[in-house]
Order: sequence, then C-alpha cells, then structure tokens
Amino acid sequence: MKSKKVSRRAFLTTVSAGAAAMASSNVVKPLESISTNIYLKSDISKLAALGGEPVVNNKVWPKWPYVDEQIVESLSKTVRSGRWNRIDDNLNGAVPTFEKRYAQLLGVKGCVTTGSGTQALHTVVEAMGFGPGDEIITTPYTDMGTISAIISARALPVMVDLDKESFQLDPKEVEKKINKNTVAIMPVHMMGQPCDLDSILSIAKKHNLKVIEDACQAHLAEHRGQKLGSLGDAGCFSFQTSKTICCGEGGGIISNNEKLLNDCYTVMNHGTNKEGRSVTIGPKYRMNQFEATILLEQLKHAQEQFETRSRNAAFLTSKLKDFKGLVPQKMYHKTDKGSYYLYTMAFHKEYWNNVHRNVFLKAIAAEGIELSPYIKNGLHREPWTDNILSRREYKTMYSAERLQQFKSDLFLPACDWVCDNMVMLWASGPLLANEKDMEDVINAIMKVYENRDKLHLIS
Repeated sequence: MKSKKVSRRAFLTTVSAGAAAMASSNVVKPLESISTNIYLKSDISKLAALGGEPVVNNKVWPKWPYVDEQIVESLSKTVRSGRWNRIDDNLNGAVPTFEKRYAQLLGVKGCVTTGSGTQALHTVVEAMGFGPGDEIITTPYTDMGTISAIISARALPVMVDLDKESFQLDPKEVEKKINKNTVAIMPVHMMGQPCDLDSILSIAKKHNLKVIEDACQAHLAEHRGQKLGSLGDAGCFSFQTSKTICCGEGGGIISNNEKLLNDCYTVMNHGTNKEGRSVTIGPKYRMNQFEATILLEQLKHAQEQFETRSRNAAFLTSKLKDFKGLVPQKMYHKTDKGSYYLYTMAFHKEYWNNVHRNVFLKAIAAEGIELSPYIKNGLHREPWTDNILSRREYKTMYSAERLQQFKSDLFLPACDWVCDNMVMLWASGPLLANEKDMEDVINAIMKVYENRDKLHLIS
C-alpha cells in the first residue's frame, strides 16, 4: 500500500539542513522536504491513536527465518541419507563442511560447532581451563546465555556498567573491576555492532587476560577490517532462529589458535578428542547434520542479506542524524560494518513532552509501524545472582567478603537507563525490506514527533 508522507515541519527544525547526508557514497540521499499543505486526507496529520489515519496500513515485513525450496530439498536429502549425527561422517558431512566454510568466510583458521551459542561460550570457558575461583568480566545487558556460560563452569561473572550511547560494555568500568582472580573479559557485540574492541583488547593485553568475544548477534560485522569473533582469543556465534544466519538452534566457535580449537572440539565432544581418546571433562554439545544442512544453504544468501540490512540501516540513521528524540546506537571508531541483528535507538523522553516510552510505542504502532523495547531488565536484576550466592560451591570457592562485594556491585544505573529507554526495530526480517518501507518508518516517527504535544492524551 502506498504510504502517506506527512509534514516534516517540526522534525526538520530539529535536524540541521545538511545533517541527513552520510559520507558514504553508497548511502541513499536524504528525503526531500515536504511542504505542510499536501496531506492526502484531512485527518492524516492527526495521530492514528487519537482517531486519525495511520501512515501505513497492514505493514507486512519480509518473513524470517529465510526459507526456500533449496533448503527444503537439502534437508530431504539429509533425511534420506540416514546420516544424521556429525560422527556418522566426521570428515565430509554437513557439520564439518559448514565448519570449514564458516571459518573461510570469517578469515580464521578453524571453527567448532555446537548446539547453541550458549554452548559455544561455555565450551570456550571450559577449554581455557577456567572454573571455580576465577572471575570473568562481562556485561549485564545481554542474553542469559552469556552469564550461563560462566556460571556453568562455576566461575564468577563480574558485570560492569554500560556506555549509554553504544549500549555496550564500558571499558573504563572494565578496568576498575580487574583483580588478581580475573582471567578473561567476555565482551558482547550487542545488536550485532562491535563494542569498543580497541580499548578492551588493550586492557586485556595490559593485564594478561583472555578475550572471549560473544559475537552471537554479530555475523559478518567487521572492526578494523577483520570479522568480529576473530580479534579476541576466540569468538562465539549463535544460529538460533532469530539470528541473521540461523538454523533453529546452533552455535559456533572460531579462533586462530589451533590448540584452542582442538581443546574446544574435545570439550564439546564430551571430553573425547579427535583421536577417539576420552581425555577430559566435557558436555555433549555436538551440532547435528540437519542444523548444518540448513546453515550451508543460509550461507548462500548471507552476504547479500547482510548488505541489504546495512543499506537500510544506513538510510534510517541518515534520517535520524542530529535528531535528539531518537538517537541510533553509537558506533565506535574503526567499526567498518555492523551486523544489524536489531536496529536500536535511545528514546529521550525530554524531547517528547516527557511522556513514557510506552506511550510513544503505542502512538507509532497505531501509525502502522511496530517498534518495541528489547531487554526488560539487566541481568544484574535477575534472581540468578541470589541463587549462586546461596550455593555451596560458590561459598566454598569465594570468600564471604568477595561475594558481598559481588552483591554490592550490582548497582549499574547506565544499564538500567538503557533497559528503560531502548527502542528497536527487529532487523533480521524488517531490514530486508525496501527503501519505501524504511520511508514508512521515518514518516511514522516524524508524524508522532510533530504531534508530541498530543501524546499525553493516549491512554
């Protein structure tokens, strides 16, 4: 359906005239300013939530996960083969084939697959020999899988606060929390964008710490010309359904350290190495042939889809440049390419007549564009923190003073602010749409902004 463009009068008073253009030559030019008297219908300027006509009706986004007949046919062949487990064909089967191709795609020496991103992270922690008494620094603004990977090894997750503009781990806070028991930093590339890797890698080198990149959301993103996951000692990915390369569940570990890769394989394979000897403690985290079959087909379209998401994200960012009401996620210096698992913005209510974020979300949903919050609570506010403090093994391996300090350090106000003020467009599917759809998103934001003095009337 053809969208109805609305007046940008108030919006453009906030955005400087030249601000919408981006330096990159392959980014679309700014939308032309629209005069204030060309509404297609008399009530289009009225908020849809208050009885006006929406900017767009029945918006349909591209479906995700991506499915085509080739995926279906490949799965059928795997079913008919009867070789469903990776150990049925550990040399040329779908799983080892995917591991080789994914490593090539990311420019690393090798890849070890697992059953999930959480399993990938836990495998690395175990393969590095970390466990009770050790501390690993990470972010509270992430999926529980990040924390689970650490506490499953009975190490202590030390959460530090965020940079409020990037929604990422704040390196200044990281360095404050390093002590004699710190063994690693586990930064998370949230929403698929690189965190401040330069600072984190520098801190790790200074204190002789390992860096385990949680790149579960960050397929194909780049920092300083290198794929995320390849800059630390190891990088971990998720192939869960919502991810931009997916197979339902699944995970992968990449590294340029061949010994570490072999150790990860052994841990993942219930402690049994490639020579068939059972040599250590390990869970059974093997990826199956069905998952790898889907992933091999997904790889055929991954780069094209990545470029489409990047192009649409650049378009949105160019329109919101210098707009203070919704501020896109900050990118760090030397971020070459983001992955855009999500397209996220910070909602600053002071520019929306101080209404709550939920009121804004109701207003824009009525205009036909669904935006939403992301993480409701940082993980520092979840019950697992009390759970581990009550466990015998934690009481045994960590002093009462250390556990009390862990509890005291759960005051992380920047993370709380991000949780309360994040607004996102789910990117895996929607950012595969066309430029016209991106215009609809901007037009809806502009319309609500122009009517911000009416937002208090929305119940």
